[in-house]
This record gives sequence, structure tokens and C-alpha cells, in this order.
Amino acid sequence: MFTGIVEELGEITAVENLGDACRFRLRGPVVTEGAKHGDSIAVNGVCLTVVDHEGAEFTADVMAETLDRSSLGALGVGSRVNLERPTAVGARLGGHIVQGHVDGTGEVLERKPSENWEIIKISLPADLTRYVVEKGSITVDGISLTVVDAGPDYFTVSLIPTTLALTTLGLKQPGAPVNLEVDVVAKYVERLLASGQGAGR
Repeated sequence: MFTGIVEELGEITAVENLGDACRFRLRGPVVTEGAKHGDSIAVNGVCLTVVDHEGAEFTADVMAETLDRSSLGALGVGSRVNLERPTAVGARLGGHIVQGHVDGTGEVLERKPSENWEIIKISLPADLTRYVVEKGSITVDGISLTVVDAGPDYFTVSLIPTTLALTTLGLKQPGAPVNLEVDVVAKYVERLLASGQGAGR
């Protein structure tokens, strides 16, 4: 379980094609501290398992399903990525509950800089629109953000200087793909209401 608070901006240092999968080698001095085989690390919001690590680098295998459902397949050597370790039990929940299970991808449509922040407009797949509401939470490339405006096929977020400086959203220009994870609580509520279990007793 993650919180969407990015710990560091890492980098892909190698990509190995495994046929129906690939193996990434990533550099992240913060997230590799104390890392061991089998640990989870979120890479641009995708929960990946550490295969091996040495020094400030770790490797992770990415299956075809993940490559198809996320933007990780578009990354290559030199790509910058958001990295986060799972939250510890009892730690402060700085963002919101993030599973690291990507629901779909969007595209940066527009950037509007301001004096102290920047508004970014992102496309939203039709099957995810019902989960995105104004002032609700959404995860973009592993970053917990608050929705400013929820349109029929897009949403906007407002980014402070810290987010722009320390995450990939400070680098991505219009046309760039991003991973999206909607609030899991909304999905559970929908399922309960659809089954009739959300009705009063």
C-alpha cells in the first residue's frame, strides 16, 4: 500500500527485453536503502517487485499486462520516474490510499503556468470518469493529487512548486502519457451499491 507521496525522482538505467515482458534497472538511492528481493516499489504509480538490487540500483520485471495497461512500455533508458516505497504501518497517510494498480492511462493535454503554481489538464478514459469528482483524490504517475475540475473526458490538477521540482509532472509536456489510478474507495462503494449491500437495514 502506498500514499502517493513521491520519495524521489529516479531514472531507468537499462531495459532488457524478455519477450512477453521486460526487465528494468532503475536508479533510486533513497528507495533502495534497505531494499531486498521481493520488496515492492511503486514506479510511476505501478507497484513492481524488486528482483535484485546493488548499491543505488534495483531491477524489476514488468509483465505484458502491465506494459499494456500502463505507460511503462513507453519508457526507455534515461527516462525519469517517480519512486515510492510502501507506507509503514502506523505511519502518517500523507496522500491517500494508493494500491499501485493502474486503472488506465491519460495524456497531458495542456499546461497553464501561474506565478506560484501550474494547472495541468489531463485526458480521462470514459470508463474512469464516474470515479473522478471535483476535490476528490486521483493518482497521476504515482502522485496523490486533488482534482480541481472534473470534465466529461478530462480533469485538471494544480501543482505546487515542490511537486513540479520533485516529480515527473514537472517534466511532462502536452502529448505525454501518464498512469492513472482512481480512488479505490469509490470503486468499492460502487460495487456495494450495485449488489444491494449498501442499502439501509
